[in-house]
Amino acid sequence: MSDSNTRAEQATLDSFDRKLDLEGRELPRYIAIEGPIGVGKTTLAKHLAKSLNYDLLLENAQDNPFLERFYNDPASAALPTQLHFLFERTKQIENLRQGDMFQPVRVADFLIDKDPLFASVTLDNDELRLYQQVYNQLTIDAPTPDLVIYLQAPNEVLQGRINARGVVAERSISADYLHRLNDAYMNFFHYYDRAPLLIVNAAELDLANNPDHYAQLVDYMLRIKSGRHYYNPTPTL
Repeated sequence: MSDSNTRAEQATLDSFDRKLDLEGRELPRYIAIEGPIGVGKTTLAKHLAKSLNYDLLLENAQDNPFLERFYNDPASAALPTQLHFLFERTKQIENLRQGDMFQPVRVADFLIDKDPLFASVTLDNDELRLYQQVYNQLTIDAPTPDLVIYLQAPNEVLQGRINARGVVAERSISADYLHRLNDAYMNFFHYYDRAPLLIVNAAELDLANNPDHYAQLVDYMLRIKSGRHYYNPTPTL
């Protein structure tokens, strides 16, 4: 990222912070944000890390050398793509687990529990069995977040956002793959109960450009202490 882009992003983050009132609020120590590609999870993670002065854990999809090959030819590149993501996420989680938990804490744009979701969508039966064996060995001690935020949006909204951001590697994402992935996310979080969960309808949220949308989401988020909750803003926000 160029210096000018970095300064612009920093200015945007600063403008979002001015809308928040965190005085006296009890903050979750470890927040994981999830959702399908294009829904805005990395944008929200960056905003929260800045607002709360938390360390930021990103899955850094652009660093996966197999990802573009996967989008162009899923059958041949699915397994190495998935294993690369798994190893990188596990490494970050291990650093989190071994770190000093009394220091300012973390927000991540991934939940390691969800990793098999992608595998179930992209791998054949033999590959899935191999992946599951590796996953079971690597994620035994993964810590549980204090709050999980699941951002969801319809397929057409996701496709529109993917097209708008113009990432070269994402141009080959098929509508069928996006549909199956979105369905897999909804099914996973329908049953998820390991941590307090906030399910957010992100179809009408502009978390990249609208500080009011962000501030209202954070205000709602910080009220959650346990259980499952739904945030469904109206289009007039």
